[in-house]
Amino acid sequence: MNISVKLPSSFSSLATPVKYAALLTPITLTSFLLAPASGLASASGPDLQSSLQDSPKAVLDEAWQIVHQEYVDNSFNQTNWQQTRQQLLGQEYSSRESAYDALRRALNQLNDPYTRFLSPAEYSDLTDQTSGEVSDIGIYLQKDPTTGDVFISEVLAGSPAEQSNLQAGDKLVLVDGQSTTQLTIQGVSQKLRGDEGSQVTLTISRNGGQPRSVVVTRARLEVATVEFLQNTYRGRSIGYIRLLEFNAHAAEQMEEAIISLQDQGVEGFVLDLRGNPGGLLLASIDISRMWLQHGPIVRTLDREGDDDSISANRTALTDLPMTVLVDGRSASSSEILTGALQDNDRATVVGSATFGKALVQSLHGLADGSGLTVTVAHYYTPNGTDISKKGITPDVEIDLSARERRDLFNNPDLLGTESDSQYLRAVEVLTQTIASEICSTTPTC
Repeated sequence: MNISVKLPSSFSSLATPVKYAALLTPITLTSFLLAPASGLASASGPDLQSSLQDSPKAVLDEAWQIVHQEYVDNSFNQTNWQQTRQQLLGQEYSSRESAYDALRRALNQLNDPYTRFLSPAEYSDLTDQTSGEVSDIGIYLQKDPTTGDVFISEVLAGSPAEQSNLQAGDKLVLVDGQSTTQLTIQGVSQKLRGDEGSQVTLTISRNGGQPRSVVVTRARLEVATVEFLQNTYRGRSIGYIRLLEFNAHAAEQMEEAIISLQDQGVEGFVLDLRGNPGGLLLASIDISRMWLQHGPIVRTLDREGDDDSISANRTALTDLPMTVLVDGRSASSSEILTGALQDNDRATVVGSATFGKALVQSLHGLADGSGLTVTVAHYYTPNGTDISKKGITPDVEIDLSARERRDLFNNPDLLGTESDSQYLRAVEVLTQTIASEICSTTPTC
């Protein structure tokens, strides 16, 4: 079963040219999985490798070798990376956790928040997130702030929950015997997830009735990362698309949104990237190509000074006018897409300055199920701009107050409506562009 679902509010969010399968979020990584570098055997030696077998040190050495081979700064922030290896392998560790802590301290020497170690649970969560799929039962939850009771707010069509006759309004009393009142919404959501085909036992109460138990079998669900609708503004039909993150299904969902809205006769698009922390670089390239017929998209530069330029390939789905909405939480892949559209004069960017993450990471799975993200390249917008730590400045700047931002993003149904001042400014700019283009082809305008 593969059902497309909206992204639950409790699902926490986190880019690749042909060369890199990189993740680009404010604290992210890459889906470029490599085995330990065989070319570094001389740094290890067969005797040492044998002594490391079944020891926490094996994972430390595996991680060290990946950083040694790939890290973007071959001075390793002016540290003696060979000495770091000796220190890591020269210690004794009472547990895997103590070894993990030592690795984290070693990576901290690089002064790079994006090169980091992931515990097995963190690595599993991240790979699930970037895959755009979760193994779940397909419900949304809400918690009564007074009583602590947890209720089902929505049941996804076709999901295991619907097949088990769960309904919106049902009170979720227990999950596998544990009271939901003792857990946060995130905690309950985590317990509902598990391996595909595994089962979870829920105790529910409907309309105040006696609690009853229901056994639900988890299935693989596709997370909906694109939301879209047709709006009307001053007589113009406007397509509004919100992209939540750049996961493995983002491009196909974006294609569906563009085609559907064009079939509804929209005259232009507002693409909302506010709050989008990034994700897979490849997704940002694919989506850029849906909007750009030609022109450069991004250029990456690795530690050897080799650059890789990615361009549009004449596969655009639309040439209708567009504006792009961004804010300080639009990062990484969001900035690649925004920079490509802005530098190629394809869109007017509206909102506030973006996050400013101009680095590409690769994500590696380690032998014990943990993971490592490593910064492997720097990227630049088509005009050669380095946006690191300063972000992209919108063409039309409009900020939200702290209260406006809180009200909007705590109530996402308000986004893309008259209650959203940034959206109203974006759609105003868009309608002006539409009118201008009409006038340019109509002599009597």
